Amino acid sequence: MPDVGWLSSAHRVPSPNCDERPAGETIRLVVIHAISLPPNEFGGPGIIQMFTNCLDPEAHPYFREVRDLRVSSHFLIRRDGELIQFVACSRRAWHAGVSNWRGQENCNNFSIGIELEGCDQLPFEDAQYMILDRLLAELRQRYAIEAVVGHSDIAAGRKTDPGPCFDWHRVRDAGR
Repeated sequence: MPDVGWLSSAHRVPSPNCDERPAGETIRLVVIHAISLPPNEFGGPGIIQMFTNCLDPEAHPYFREVRDLRVSSHFLIRRDGELIQFVACSRRAWHAGVSNWRGQENCNNFSIGIELEGCDQLPFEDAQYMILDRLLAELRQRYAIEAVVGHSDIAAGRKTDPGPCFDWHRVRDAGR
């Protein structure tokens, strides 16, 4: 069986936190997120462990608060530009939660989630923007992407990411 929806340019770390998209649903939205685990710390194994349900609640006090979450994203772009894929684009990753875009609920059904290792208080790295542009170009070649939005755009009042330090002007053709 072919690897439908997996990108050869990404390091593959499969997450169990995904399922099938609804029948007839097409990918038309990209949602940009920011994540750091523990909060405001970068480079550790926390994000990968969370997305693969292996987070040790004793490794950091914050991990106890989020240990029962079952979340994922299609992609993660680390601070150094490393691209990791957790879920095939053909499947639904659990990244958006309660969400709405142009009157359509449950954005997970028709979107691809991209996490950037980051937080609201610090700028993102040049390497992240470079890889994000390449990834968006590849996704646009494969899918009829109508817009690239932030998590805060589809979950207003509930989420702030990718946050005030994310420079939308650096994202080529964001389509916001």
